[in-house]
Amino acid sequence: MAKKILIVDDEVSIRVSLAGVLSDEGFETVGVESAEAAFDALDREVVDLVLLDIWMPGMDGMAALPRIKELFPHLPVIMISGHGNIETAVQATKMGAYDFIEKPPSYDKIVLSVNNAIYSSRLEKENLILRDKEPTKPTLTGISSVIISLKEQISRVAPTDAWVLIHGEHGTGKELVAQAIHRMSHMADRPMIEVNCAAIPEELIESELFGHEKGSFTGATSSKRGKFDLANGGIIFLDEIGDMSLKTQAKILRILQEQKFERVGGSKTYFVNVRVLAASNKDLEEEIKLGNFRADLFWRLNVVPITVPPLRERLDDLPILVNDLLIALSRKGFVKKEFSPDGLAAMADHDWPGNVRELRNFLERLAIMSPESVITAEIVRPLLFPSEQVGSSLSAGKKDSIPAHNKTSSVTANNAVDISGMMNFKEAKKEFERQFLQSKLLENDGNISQTAEKIHMERSNLHRKIKAFHLEDVMKR
Repeated sequence: MAKKILIVDDEVSIRVSLAGVLSDEGFETVGVESAEAAFDALDREVVDLVLLDIWMPGMDGMAALPRIKELFPHLPVIMISGHGNIETAVQATKMGAYDFIEKPPSYDKIVLSVNNAIYSSRLEKENLILRDKEPTKPTLTGISSVIISLKEQISRVAPTDAWVLIHGEHGTGKELVAQAIHRMSHMADRPMIEVNCAAIPEELIESELFGHEKGSFTGATSSKRGKFDLANGGIIFLDEIGDMSLKTQAKILRILQEQKFERVGGSKTYFVNVRVLAASNKDLEEEIKLGNFRADLFWRLNVVPITVPPLRERLDDLPILVNDLLIALSRKGFVKKEFSPDGLAAMADHDWPGNVRELRNFLERLAIMSPESVITAEIVRPLLFPSEQVGSSLSAGKKDSIPAHNKTSSVTANNAVDISGMMNFKEAKKEFERQFLQSKLLENDGNISQTAEKIHMERSNLHRKIKAFHLEDVMKR
């Protein structure tokens, strides 16, 4: 793709001659007659370099330069002037100009300076990308079949321009999938703009996404570019998109369909070209039924759906994940721990409702609180299964006070789980969970959303449990 250069000069002859020379060198050019027109062009176009005249009517180049560098820090600017001197050149360089060229310009010097500036800018971007790809950065880890399948999906969709909707529970690594797609895409030389829709207050989300004009609301002391504007020509990642209000969803839908928007407090239309990656931990199709999410927005985003599996479905990856996370903790100054085989086996008995995020927090807790260098099951179980310890204490304290013939009945009374025929704790726990969910579903007339809210469980997680325990008939009663 040809590099695009913005020529800002009030002299038509200069703009035409520069455009001709640069076009012969394979560059694409856009010419404007003033600094004010330059900002309009930068709002519309993705350019790779600016040739900026100093002496112009209205805002001159020296006033426009710091504003350009504020809005586009990595955009190289070459100053040109017919009234230049050493003092002006030094000042322009200090303000961020890449070079200073006097008029009438030597076209050989212009071409050389432009090529050097673009090469330097490319190296700067590559350095930023390499830092993003450092091994210390979190990546998708695992050798389980579901992770291998996930990586294959990413490798297929990443080189395309297709939009992707990433599903997954909290803590599964949806943002890692988005980052992997970005690294493998042809837009990898541009930054991916990330937006956590759940973390932005409702009253500020439009300003964050679309930007605002000076004075549009209290505290808006200057104009601000929004996330879509910053992502122009690249990728925007909308994380937890299911948490946006219907009003914001409508505005998002418009920009996605038309690729244009207005800033808050403004009437000017800005055009953008972005690839959209979105993610949600919610079942968006169910949210549509509940009236919480727009169906048209869902179908606009759901071009290629990708589901990130929860940790409980990829326990084969547990040893690798534990090792990688422990190495990452050691880089932060924590003492490196090791796990015995029975310690890892004990961790595999846990459901990990918080997924990899919960695992990371658990390992950090062990690194801080456990003095032992080797983590065994005896250390793991009291932390992951505190109810086992409570049950053991109660049994030890009451075993002499309960008649032998009544021990089983005391457990099965009041519809509790009958454990008399069960061989291990895991089996008993599973049966208790099944009966607990069945009881709560009956209490709520089979309403999944109501049940999930009352027992403090993610709706999607509850839905999977219902299928796993074959409780679908309870929902039909």
